[in-house]
Amino acid sequence: MRTGGPAMAAPEESLRKRKAGKAGGGPGSPPGPGLDPTGCSADLRAGTFWLTRIVLLRALAFIYFVAFLVAFHQNKQLIGDRGLLPCRAYLKSVQQYFRGRVGWDAVSYAPTVLWLLDWSHMDSNLDALALLGLGVSSFVLVTGCANMVLMATLWVLYMSLVNVGQIWYSFGWESQLLETGFLGIFLCPLWTLSQLPRGTPPSQIVLWGFRWLIFRIMLGAGLIKIRGDQCWRDLTCMDFHYETQPVPNPVAYFLHQSPWWVHRGETLGNHFVELVVPFFIFLGRRMCVLHGALQILFQVILIISGNLSFLNWLTMVPSVACFDDATLGFLFPSGSGGLKYRVLKMQEEAARGAPTPLRYGCMVRRAVHLALAALVAWLSVPVVLNLLSPTQIMNTSFNPLRIVNTYGAFGSITKERTEVILQGTAAPNASSPDAVWEDYEFKCKPGDPGQRPCLISPYHYRLDWLMWFAAFQTYEHNEWIIHLAGKLLANDASALSLLAINPFEGRAPPRWLRGEHYRYKFSRPGSSHAAAGKWWLRKRIGPYFPPVSLRDLEDYFRSREWPHPAVDVD
Repeated sequence: MRTGGPAMAAPEESLRKRKAGKAGGGPGSPPGPGLDPTGCSADLRAGTFWLTRIVLLRALAFIYFVAFLVAFHQNKQLIGDRGLLPCRAYLKSVQQYFRGRVGWDAVSYAPTVLWLLDWSHMDSNLDALALLGLGVSSFVLVTGCANMVLMATLWVLYMSLVNVGQIWYSFGWESQLLETGFLGIFLCPLWTLSQLPRGTPPSQIVLWGFRWLIFRIMLGAGLIKIRGDQCWRDLTCMDFHYETQPVPNPVAYFLHQSPWWVHRGETLGNHFVELVVPFFIFLGRRMCVLHGALQILFQVILIISGNLSFLNWLTMVPSVACFDDATLGFLFPSGSGGLKYRVLKMQEEAARGAPTPLRYGCMVRRAVHLALAALVAWLSVPVVLNLLSPTQIMNTSFNPLRIVNTYGAFGSITKERTEVILQGTAAPNASSPDAVWEDYEFKCKPGDPGQRPCLISPYHYRLDWLMWFAAFQTYEHNEWIIHLAGKLLANDASALSLLAINPFEGRAPPRWLRGEHYRYKFSRPGSSHAAAGKWWLRKRIGPYFPPVSLRDLEDYFRSREWPHPAVDVD
């Protein structure tokens, strides 16, 4: 008897229909395992990045928001009309360097929209840029919607601030935000404002651009350590790091007290995450996901252990590109009509082979992404050569737009902490032994030994951070600190807004101001100093700069074209 005849085919067909009916659930039957009430599979498939884009853009918008918030609160005092290093004077010096013309050479040297604005009200210009950035980043953060126009606006605004920020914006995370933000432009559709723009799926080229970025960030940080300070090779750097980092937090105080073998393990773990884990990106989906998870966990640990501005928060952003929709689906509710449900439907349509017409806009977009890949590859050549060089440099840009940069952190570790303490006195004679010197307190940097270390990340106090650098240099290398001294001698409200405590508040400004150099160490838990409420022990090293009066600084200010501070007696 032939097994394929009609007599056998009918029961087989009937059995297939019954099985299909059970699987489909029927109109009145409850959903089966793995199904949501809509009848769609509750598990997202791997390989799409719709939800990834939403998470990544919101994370990037959050960093932009913090950066513009810092700019709005501090730029006027640092680079404004009467700032410590006025950006108007900086732009004038650039203009003079290029023979007094605002041409292509000047603009390409310091790309900023401030070239196009009226310099007579620079405070207003700086506020306008920061407020516009806050508004756009807030919109993207809240809605999860972005297009190329909005992301390009954020990038241009922040680049305009970075390129006139001088030493206040000289940190590696500024370039890192600009490179991350530049890639973010190409992750979006041109005009459409939709969380799931169906005609514009996330580009694999852009996603690999983010992965290439996090690879370079972490590998660069690891290599600069191995090639730098000997303590990274003998595993002793963490004996010092928590105490000597720029702005410690309360957790750092306790981590510093850990046993030596814990610090050795921390250093080994750091080397593993920075030198080995980056290569996981190229080893398939599962290893790429593991890479992203490990890098984010590592950054969370760093956030807990210190105030490193928004650096570690920012470093998590490109790591998100290691996760696809199947990995990030748990972040989104599964209800009908939600983002996760809509992505499921799109995946089902793609699995059924639903035709997608090739539009002219899609072709242009592909061409743009290919051009982006070529640009990043070309600009990566000096960056890769730098990574391979035994004389590697970190946190350097090879182009004024900072599209592809070198990165690294803590290539050398300071073994002792020194601080500059600014002090003022109302005594008529600064040399008098009866002169009472009173300390100015900063918002976050160590000063009063009894003051608890601050906890501010991802926010950032730029002046406090620069005071850390100034402490192991001389005041001749940091002219702005003398400018700050002059402003404090005049009780300048703008400068004082950067500080936490003005000892001369409500009375006449000091007649003299000086800088004192101190060595700081954490107190030991359980010691008499800790019992007395002291987080720090300090010992005077000597003078940082001698006592100065406002009259002494008149010529100094005039030679640098700094406005002479008007005395505020309130």
